[in-house]
Amino acid sequence: MSVKRKREEDMEIVWQTPANPPQRHDYIHRNGIRYVKPYYFEFISHVKDRWAGKTIVDLFTDEFKGRPRDYYESAVRSGRIQVDGQKVPVSYVVQPSQKISHFLHRHEPPVMSWDVEILCEEPDVLTVCKPASVPVHPCGQYRKNTVVGILQAEYGLAPLFPVHRLDRLVSGLLILARSASRADLFRQQIESGEVQKRYIARVLGVFPDKQQIVNANINYNAREGRSTVEVGDDQGNSTASLKGKAACTNFTRISTNGKHSIVLCEPVTGRTHQIRVHLQYTGHPIANDMLYLSEFVSIRSAEGLSADRAAAKLCSPQPISLENGISDTGNDSNEDFSIDPMCTNCPNLGPKG
Repeated sequence: MSVKRKREEDMEIVWQTPANPPQRHDYIHRNGIRYVKPYYFEFISHVKDRWAGKTIVDLFTDEFKGRPRDYYESAVRSGRIQVDGQKVPVSYVVQPSQKISHFLHRHEPPVMSWDVEILCEEPDVLTVCKPASVPVHPCGQYRKNTVVGILQAEYGLAPLFPVHRLDRLVSGLLILARSASRADLFRQQIESGEVQKRYIARVLGVFPDKQQIVNANINYNAREGRSTVEVGDDQGNSTASLKGKAACTNFTRISTNGKHSIVLCEPVTGRTHQIRVHLQYTGHPIANDMLYLSEFVSIRSAEGLSADRAAAKLCSPQPISLENGISDTGNDSNEDFSIDPMCTNCPNLGPKG
């Protein structure tokens, strides 16, 4: 559904909610990049038990660290953050199960303008080739610039239930079920070992010619968006005291040119960034993985970015104005990208990332 609200300028704004499906006209293609037109959006959540008892400003400041405290104070005062559909003071204390709405002008980061190629379409399952740079499903800053969003906008395929995920920067085969029950069946087969995953990676250096088995716990830091390896120390301490989850990956070298190696990666478990961080642990990180090439990662904390966003910033396209933009087909888009005076991203309408 959509929600209509009045602004101070008496301009009617239609706020999109998660129920609004992406449309083909939401996208602009330019110079090999897929952009999403900025749009008004209502984030909807309900107060979790651990949030109850906090003020509305403390809740957002503690849980959603992408914006500073003064932004949330301003958003509450102006009514862009509401509780149960009503404006509240900045000192308001939230209670369990209350509905929280956050209205904002949203600018999604761009992705590469490659097609999401459909390889096989069956009544209960869809197999596609996921291009690099595109997330699988809505998450973080992405909603429409996702595999699920693009398939819905360009092919009318919905609902879709990803059976497994690939990291945003990774390309490869992606299986999506057409029903929740079919997706659960696939997941059970993966967990039982009936379905196996295989990945090919180009890594730095000459990878050992014998099979390498890495058994090393992985600890994922959600705030930084980055995993680290944990192993027992030299004093004989066991892995039982480690915080990370048990993880195992088998690696087999396919070829090498003396500078890089092509490696077959077979994960036994499925942890966040498992292959990437295990390859880093062996001393042979993926050759173009900016997140786990250590010399590039140190900028993340200095700039206040998550690790993934900091790494992406190094190789991101230059932001461009989308006003009167030209598509890949050479036709003028002549789209209206008006500046929103309430938006923290405008007037820089070309999002970075």
